[in-house]
Amino acid sequence: DPIKEETFYAVKNMGAYLNDNIITVSSNNKLSESMVATGFAYDRDKSGNNNLDNFKRLALKAKGIRRMGAAALDLAYVASGRFDGFWESGLKLWDMAAGKLLVEEAGGKITDLKDEEWKILGDNIVASNNLIHEELIKHLKEI
Repeated sequence: DPIKEETFYAVKNMGAYLNDNIITVSSNNKLSESMVATGFAYDRDKSGNNNLDNFKRLALKAKGIRRMGAAALDLAYVASGRFDGFWESGLKLWDMAAGKLLVEEAGGKITDLKDEEWKILGDNIVASNNLIHEELIKHLKEI
């Protein structure tokens, strides 16, 4: 995040970092007290894959929802504990791959919207601090 002069990175089996300081996911264990994030596909007006139903459901369950516009940064914020969870669909590999490693190395969990193993050629992701993952998934529907 060059505006904030923040560099997030992770090394497999060696942790996740922000400007050379180790980071970890949050310890929040209640969705009702969680700050989560999501995004919307650029073609949301043309496809049924618009995420609005999930946004509506989670807006009533989580403490708050943010939309920053960069999935990679959203995932970095989950890894650093700024967000407790994140979900989005309609993504590309380059939106998710580095963030997946960041979240996992920081102690979080990554799946797809079906709560199955995230696949490198998939187009959706759910990330969390692991403590709210089951509850987050319960309110999301694959779009």
